[in-house]
Amino acid sequence: MPPLENPWKRLSSRVVYRNPWITVREDAVIRPDGLPGIYGVVESRIATAVLALDPEMNLCMVGQYRYAMDEYSWELVEGGTDDGETPLEAIRRELREEAGLEAARWEPLGGELHLSNCHSSERAFLFVATGLRAVPAAPEGTEVLAVRWTPFAEALRQVTAGEIRDAFTVMGVLLLDQALRAGKTFA
Repeated sequence: MPPLENPWKRLSSRVVYRNPWITVREDAVIRPDGLPGIYGVVESRIATAVLALDPEMNLCMVGQYRYAMDEYSWELVEGGTDDGETPLEAIRRELREEAGLEAARWEPLGGELHLSNCHSSERAFLFVATGLRAVPAAPEGTEVLAVRWTPFAEALRQVTAGEIRDAFTVMGVLLLDQALRAGKTFA
């Protein structure tokens, strides 16, 4: 088994870019092989996503153009924490803003996740929301969203067929499928 301690040594760290969503830093390091090097790290707020389910096991999905990938993507309601928000508070807000929904019941799914730990320190959390009711949506100015309800079995098929490629959505759908197969119920 490989050692569990950190084989990297950070010599210095400097911020090379910052905007309201991310900070990029460059660290001068001593690599595990003992040679000097650099390591780039993207820091961001905590990410959250929700599998919002109606009583018939339809999943609320949002469609939006993802600028970085230059493509349209159907995915879970997702978002980041604002200052002082917990992951649950953030995803409650995102569900209201993006899908126009509030939920009576919330359950965490899967614990803390790392979406891209080779270059990002981002931590992420998934939730299942049930007992949904409609409220006015209020998407941010950067979001042009479509909302659709997809039967969970169809969302699972789309994930396994590679039609849905958003990593957070893929993880959420597969974790929910695993929980359901193990007999977990979400009421």
